[in-house]
Amino acid sequence: MQAESHLGMVLWNVVQDLPTGVQSLGQVRKQSGTFIPVTQALWGIIDSLVRNLDALLKVVQVSKPQEPFVQMYRQITRNLDALIEIAFFQGFDIMLHKLQVAASALALFSGLALAAAPYQQPDCTKEPLSSNGICDTTASPAERAAALVSALTPREKVNNLVSNATGAPRIGLPRYNWWNEALHGVAGAPGNDYNDKPPYDSATSFPMPLLMGSTFDDDLIHDIGEVIGTEARAWNNGGWGGGVDYWTPNVNPFKDPRWGRGSETPGEDALHVSRYARAMVRGLEGDKKQRRIVATCKHYAGNDFENWGGQTRHNFNAKITPQDLAEYYVRPFQECTRDAKVGSIMCSYNAVNGIPACANSYLQETLLRKHWNWTHTNNWITSDCGAMQDIWQHHNYTKTGAEAAKAAFENGQDSSCEYTTTKDISDSYDQGLLTEKVMDRALKRLFEGLVHTGFFDGDKSEWSSLDFDNVNTKHAQDLALQSALRGAVLLKNDNTLPLNIKKKESVALIGFWADDKTKLQGGYSGPAPHVRTPAYAAKMLGLNTNVAWGPTLQNSSVPDNWTTNALEAAKKSDYIVYLGGLDATAAGEERDRTDLDWPSTQLTLLKKLSNLGKPLVVVQLGDQVDDTPLLKNKGVNSILWVNYPGQEGGTAVMELITGRKSPAGRLPLTQYPSKYTEQVGMLEMELRPTKSSPGRTYRWYSDSVLPFGFGKHYTTFKAMFKSQKIEMNIQKILKGCDATYVDTCPLPPIHLSVKNTGRTTSDFVSLVFIQGKVGPKPYPLKTLAAYSRSHDIKPRATKDVELQWTMDNIARREKNGDLVVYPGTYTLLLDEPTQVKIKVKLTGDKVVLDKWPEFHGSD
Repeated sequence: MQAESHLGMVLWNVVQDLPTGVQSLGQVRKQSGTFIPVTQALWGIIDSLVRNLDALLKVVQVSKPQEPFVQMYRQITRNLDALIEIAFFQGFDIMLHKLQVAASALALFSGLALAAAPYQQPDCTKEPLSSNGICDTTASPAERAAALVSALTPREKVNNLVSNATGAPRIGLPRYNWWNEALHGVAGAPGNDYNDKPPYDSATSFPMPLLMGSTFDDDLIHDIGEVIGTEARAWNNGGWGGGVDYWTPNVNPFKDPRWGRGSETPGEDALHVSRYARAMVRGLEGDKKQRRIVATCKHYAGNDFENWGGQTRHNFNAKITPQDLAEYYVRPFQECTRDAKVGSIMCSYNAVNGIPACANSYLQETLLRKHWNWTHTNNWITSDCGAMQDIWQHHNYTKTGAEAAKAAFENGQDSSCEYTTTKDISDSYDQGLLTEKVMDRALKRLFEGLVHTGFFDGDKSEWSSLDFDNVNTKHAQDLALQSALRGAVLLKNDNTLPLNIKKKESVALIGFWADDKTKLQGGYSGPAPHVRTPAYAAKMLGLNTNVAWGPTLQNSSVPDNWTTNALEAAKKSDYIVYLGGLDATAAGEERDRTDLDWPSTQLTLLKKLSNLGKPLVVVQLGDQVDDTPLLKNKGVNSILWVNYPGQEGGTAVMELITGRKSPAGRLPLTQYPSKYTEQVGMLEMELRPTKSSPGRTYRWYSDSVLPFGFGKHYTTFKAMFKSQKIEMNIQKILKGCDATYVDTCPLPPIHLSVKNTGRTTSDFVSLVFIQGKVGPKPYPLKTLAAYSRSHDIKPRATKDVELQWTMDNIARREKNGDLVVYPGTYTLLLDEPTQVKIKVKLTGDKVVLDKWPEFHGSD
């Protein structure tokens, strides 16, 4: 099949690249007091791996005989297992990542070679599956799942506790892959693949979540979730998606600008991330009796760095106070589970307060299932990929893999994302450590979750009609464009933007982002139906352009002709648009940044361009950097930040800079000065200022280059509170509230008026912050309390805005984690920078809204 050929080449290319990585090591590492010639050992295994892979591909291409294939597949799996183990122990993170990619490709490749289609749906119309209670639609989902689990042998149970579940052919249960990705659109993963021609060759690619977060538009996020969920379910119906569960969204707050995966999240503020999580989860899963797909909030918890100072996410112990844990690190997960009722959670690689997250009963049982009442029997927890191995190989929490499996499954994990085999789980069962009762509990949760999606119901499923006609629709592509437009943040403008380019005038598009289709989507992306670059979009608008490449990242070997060509293009143009910044090679999974500076080669070119005396617009892409040099340079007229804007990114950029649309996004994170990297250690989890740290996030850090919530417009707005002050009584509010959780009791709405006092139609994001010297010290500088986005406010028009907020938005977390609302006087601040303030008087007696469970464990 074509998919076989594609995956075979992926695997082949990855493995071929391994010897280069080994050769570059050129060193011997110390392990357990003895020196081991690592390169020699790796060379031997890789040589065997390459020979076996070559034979495997030849067999598959010729005739696909089953037994020879299985034998070679097992040998290659053993080779990869050995390599992964060595890479784990030696700390070869780059090699480990390549090996894990190879193992994942092999797992999917093997399934393709052994099956007639990428994935088969369970068929309840045929024996032997039809005789099992899983097919009885009159039974409850729990009863159906229990019937299936009871029919499995212990060995079959072991084989279905991993991401690449084998199913049980004996009873007609097809294999299933739980590893499916859809961070900002359906993406390639071991569980979901792409065809190389229609249908199922592409899916809508939205902007990265950080840019979606900068829209501050929860309705838009919900709609995007609906599209992604619909396309994902169509993928499954068409046989190209291995599962109906997807490992999205990433809701770890983005607290440190160096974090390589920060763009996968909607931003740094816990309330904002929580609201994004709720909107996205509800959009993905839908509101029908059957879930459209099962969403997975990840990575639980305290997972927000990749590698730093000899530590990696695989061995890091995040020491987090109850106060910080409750108010920040796990707040989005509370929203996911308690409030949005998400189907699944992913536990993370790191340990929290001495216990690996995937074996942490406090996180998985005490908080998730007990405190937040995430107790439905169709809710499950999956590990991040390889996290169960980290329990013993990196955290040294147990001595063996079998003990790690016992610790994980007994303490709440239900499925392990494995790159290759089920050896640890199998050994744990064989040694009497992991009981069949615990395995049954996990499997019932997993299969009941599938029942709730209609996965076993065939044509009777509410979602069975979805197919490729529901993918890449006009509605989806319009949403992709709207999200890119609404997310863009104007950081600087001296009225140069929007550009009024006359017919005979030309514009220089300079930089490595100007006409490169590979960068606009960002990470965790699959093939898009198209990727519109700025150069393409300019052409579609009929603009006269001069396009020139330019320097990329910190690179002293940039060809001189790149700078020469860029300057020549600029000199013969009337306007200059520079498109640069960072790309995914600077920050990503397994890769944190070490500084916050603009790449020096780009700054050098920008200085030369700014000296030409022509209108210069900088379109900044990728993660945030310290823009101080550009903000101070009067020759740089405007800066527009667009992160990774997705398939319609180029169109959005050109529509914005030419004034066809107006930017109104707000920064979803603080832009820190370069010196921040010297002030705060990457591994410090403390949020509040200390003797050695100025604090983290806008709530505690006061020396930003540009603050959270900042964003300019092409027009001006006057925003006002409709009331001069607000008075509320705590007991009266609680008495009139019937909410299950009193922290969600609504407060009286905040009423605003927003007037467009300029000449350009524009959206406006209303941000209301709260501050006050009430509750435990230190007091935050301010905290986001409520927000909403108003659309298309015309010049001289006024928009009435009603902001909803709840009791938890005015409460504080004590040192022990308790959420307490205090009487006192607070101040509400409208907009960033603040336009107006009003006082809030809260009377009555203080109330504990949420009694935080005490942690008993290791630190």
